[in-house]
Amino acid sequence: MACGGGLDGVDMNSIPLVALNYNVRQRLSLYLNPSTVVASDWTHLAEEMGYEYLEIRNLERAANPTTALLEDWERKCYRATVGGLLETLKKIERNDILTDLGPLVEADCERYLRKQQEMRLRPPLQVETVDSSVSHGITISDDPTGAVPELFDAFICYCAKDISFVQEMIVRLEQTDHKLKLCVFDRDVLPGSCVWSITSELIENRCRKMVVIISDDYLDSRECGFQTKFALSLGPSASEKRLIPVKYKPMKRPYPSILSFITVCDYTNPCTKIWFWERLAKALKK
Repeated sequence: MACGGGLDGVDMNSIPLVALNYNVRQRLSLYLNPSTVVASDWTHLAEEMGYEYLEIRNLERAANPTTALLEDWERKCYRATVGGLLETLKKIERNDILTDLGPLVEADCERYLRKQQEMRLRPPLQVETVDSSVSHGITISDDPTGAVPELFDAFICYCAKDISFVQEMIVRLEQTDHKLKLCVFDRDVLPGSCVWSITSELIENRCRKMVVIISDDYLDSRECGFQTKFALSLGPSASEKRLIPVKYKPMKRPYPSILSFITVCDYTNPCTKIWFWERLAKALKK
């Protein structure tokens, strides 16, 4: 099986790793979990993926290190695709896995693409009045009729433990000459609707930009992870213009690799701190 693609003309690098089901992942574990002198194991795979020694040692504690590695890679790397996994297996010379599991991997990819196509063609299950409740009436300032939805300069992606910095951001960007309008979930969103639907609607259609507050606590937040990945999924050109990472305090853990290709606005840098708020405001107005 060609590592980079060739599934009826579809590039495997365009198919996310989530396409691989439980059976394939377990069979991968049977190949990669055992440590042998004649074949590369999961630790070699991790090294090729860019994992450091201490990260690998930490993954060793998992009951199934291969599965833990794949799940962690999906969370950390926006380029975690089926094609990327196959290419990495080829680099560590595990052609036996490519040969033996190739048909199962292709079947999973075909199933994934078929489901994606069905979802695109499937008509909406909700009636119009229900759908409108997602698009309208989700913030405290929305017109109840849905005629004038509230729009924002930026959606603020943050975890609860970083709320103090978000409050400072409100003072610096909204209550000054900048006059920016920020979407802060706990302040602006009405309760009672699906969190995922609301945040998707706000990020894609209601907010011009998205500010991501990076911290150690951010790395553990499922909500922040979803919001960041959703913004990135809107397309490379859109995400580069839309998403602005902000680091406001020192971190003990590695900076998220999923955002490593976007310039960070660093509040911890003493050399540029004096210009921080002005630079951030101009980036949001751009």
